Amino acid sequence: MMPMIKRILTLLLLIPTLACAQINTDRVMTIARNALYFEDYVLSIQYFNQVINAKPYLYQPYFFRALAKLNLEDFRGAELDCDAVIQRNPFVVGAYQVRGLARIRLGDFNGAIADYRTALKYDPENIALWNNLTLSHIQKKDYTSAREDLQSMIKIAPRYTRAYLMRGEVNLQEKDTVAALGDFNKALDLDKYDPDAWSARAIVRLQQAKYADAELDLDQAIRLSARNAGNYINRALARFHQNNLRGAMADYDLALSVDPGNFIGHYNRGLLRARVGDDNRAIEDFDFVIDMEPDNMMALFNRGLLRAQIGDYRGAVQDYTTVINQYPNFIVGYQYRSQARRKMGDKKGADADEAKVIKAQIDRQNALTAHKAVAQNNPKDTKKDDTEDEDGETRKKSDKNMNNYRKIVIADEAEADQRYTSYYRGRVQDKNVTIKLQPMFALTYYKKSSEVERVVNFDKDIEALNNSRVLPKRLYITDMEAPLTEAQVKYHFNLIDAHTSSIVEDPKSAPKRFARAIDFYLVQDFTNALADLTQAILLDDKFFPAYFMRALIRSKQLEYQRSEQAASSVGAGAELDGAGKPAKEVSAVDYDLVKKDLEKVIALAPSFEYAYYNHANVLAMLKDYRGALADYDEAIKLAPDFADAYYNRGLVHIFLGNNKLGIADLSKAGELGIVSAYNVIKRFTEQPGE
Repeated sequence: MMPMIKRILTLLLLIPTLACAQINTDRVMTIARNALYFEDYVLSIQYFNQVINAKPYLYQPYFFRALAKLNLEDFRGAELDCDAVIQRNPFVVGAYQVRGLARIRLGDFNGAIADYRTALKYDPENIALWNNLTLSHIQKKDYTSAREDLQSMIKIAPRYTRAYLMRGEVNLQEKDTVAALGDFNKALDLDKYDPDAWSARAIVRLQQAKYADAELDLDQAIRLSARNAGNYINRALARFHQNNLRGAMADYDLALSVDPGNFIGHYNRGLLRARVGDDNRAIEDFDFVIDMEPDNMMALFNRGLLRAQIGDYRGAVQDYTTVINQYPNFIVGYQYRSQARRKMGDKKGADADEAKVIKAQIDRQNALTAHKAVAQNNPKDTKKDDTEDEDGETRKKSDKNMNNYRKIVIADEAEADQRYTSYYRGRVQDKNVTIKLQPMFALTYYKKSSEVERVVNFDKDIEALNNSRVLPKRLYITDMEAPLTEAQVKYHFNLIDAHTSSIVEDPKSAPKRFARAIDFYLVQDFTNALADLTQAILLDDKFFPAYFMRALIRSKQLEYQRSEQAASSVGAGAELDGAGKPAKEVSAVDYDLVKKDLEKVIALAPSFEYAYYNHANVLAMLKDYRGALADYDEAIKLAPDFADAYYNRGLVHIFLGNNKLGIADLSKAGELGIVSAYNVIKRFTEQPGE
């Protein structure tokens, strides 16, 4: 009898434990997906690991962990996680899509093609799948299959510009520049705001030696996408061919400001600086190239020439000797080394080099005589001497003919193809750069560094909170939150325990509740963060940072729910819902609590400009543009250098059709450090003749 009772009691005790585990798993899954959505990939993986350990039979945590790994460039890990998804549910289209992307990055194009073909069986009108299938075929140089893919894609989506750009690329690879030009023109007819279309047409015009036309196309590409180093490199080439050396150098400067490690930018700028007599700075460029590629003999030889020019003959001889050791038949090297040695007083070395040059000239003359004799008897047997300088002013990067050392470098075809790798994507609806508001401000310990130094955000009350020593780290006011590292994740989980002990000792302290709420927020546990913030407000209804952060977290929860709705509306997202339920519909009413909290902050701290700004963002998102303008006005009145407020107010003016006012605000935002403002200005400023 007793063993039976024990078994029943044990079973009864297990039932609530199992139910609790089920609830906790769903909650951890939600937290993990929050972290993934807000690009906190390291943290999200840790949460997905917990779900997988608890319920290894679920496919969803493997799928989302694969996405996180893909974003962290752990492509092999992403592939293995997708394998696990497909083992558990072979009908998840997204798993084939993500695994295909991972395989592309691993160079397994056959595997990627197999994945996309399988996915298309389940979702035959998914343009993203067709897009990546086509690009995989292009990478394999299987142009026949790529054309078949493109035909299907254009039939499904006749206004999809990427299809015409890819078909133009296929035509270029098959040397049909006329057909390629037709496809790029078609892409521009469909979308004149696509910078890739302008860039693609410019490449054809460069190949046709229509350098002025190529420059005009690249002007447009740069106007629409100022952060693409390749466009500046190509425009520099177009300007070089028009003898605009200063303009070409300016473009190399711009390219290197975007991509400081660009090989072609440094090498070609070094050549042009040498041409205009800027020897010391030319040496700096070649130093950089040689650091990147120590065995680059052309860069070494050019640096040797420049060292001789500035009187560093010992350095010049050192460079010349390195090149000659690698290319013992490079006669030009002996000529210049003899000159440098003579200026150093090394008469014996100079004479030896000159003797080598004289002998080579005699041998060359004899060889030319022999060539002429062969040409008279059998013209087909003649071939170009590989010591001769090839025709033209440019050379491919892979060209090893030392006689081309003075030529401008252009990318090899394999490198040029990389301009299309950005076309690989998971969601085709994200094709265009989205013009969106600068994000809401948060109180956090971590912020991203900006490409341009901007004003440090400051508030006396937040500074007083920092000085109170309640918080473990300095609190920043920022709209550029940084994801946590693995070490930071562990640190804040430990802090949660420490703060819990502190709260037990002092349960009436609102700042201590707030401190733990920040830790919960940083590890993406929004539910517990909100609970602590609400408790902080109950303890001290004048403590405005709690209202401010509660509004932010509620807004983020609603943003995440809206993203779930959007994912469900495109099909595959619905089957990937974490709890297996449709996402809750989000309406304007759901934002009432967010607005009320921010209005409370404004009442308690009327000089806290970030509350007006966040409130304006909510109104703008709800399309209450007039109300948003009033709040942005107030924020700017309080902080005349508030770059983000100018940027968002500019966008709201544009949404209302007031382009002139919008562009003025965007210009101010750009002046204050938001570089992307200039791209938006270009999008909404029509050029003459457009």
